[in-house]
Amino acid sequence: MKTGGFSHVIGFDDFPFERHHRGDVRVVGVVYNGLRLEGVLSGQIRRDGRNSTRILTRLIQHSKFYPSLQLVLLQGIALGGFNVVDIRALSQNLGLPVLVVSRRKPNLAAIEAALRKVRGGKQKWALIQKAGAIEHVAGVYVQRAGLTLGQAEQVILRLAVHSHIPEPLRAAHLIAGGIATGQSRARP
Repeated sequence: MKTGGFSHVIGFDDFPFERHHRGDVRVVGVVYNGLRLEGVLSGQIRRDGRNSTRILTRLIQHSKFYPSLQLVLLQGIALGGFNVVDIRALSQNLGLPVLVVSRRKPNLAAIEAALRKVRGGKQKWALIQKAGAIEHVAGVYVQRAGLTLGQAEQVILRLAVHSHIPEPLRAAHLIAGGIATGQSRARP
């Protein structure tokens, strides 16, 4: 598994969507080399579906950026509502570490209760648990696969320039919001 200095990183976030929306939700991946934006990937996942791990794997593996990537960052463990990413499988599929970053500590009791109401919720809850403990580091909360907590801290401290959120995730959030609504809003 590539670990290196994590200079080539991709950060993913989903597009905002209306509560009543059903179907696919776009996701955007922003590739950084250090603090320089190198490129953008996009794709679609099913809202509240089960295809996020497969879609992210495919997007990354079929991109020109894959050979140089060293780390995948996710803005939360679920995209498109409750389409939970299996971070262990994503890490194994790609041969890359995966780091989930959240500004606030997820309310696991509320998430588990909400998952009881969606199709496949039991399996999705199992993926969240499989991802490991939620750890506080460098002002954010993380779950990780394929890297140590110390490495996660180094990545966040190096890439979080304008907020506690690493730039690839901040940029993905701004791009997704700007394209979906005409202008970006709110911090990630």
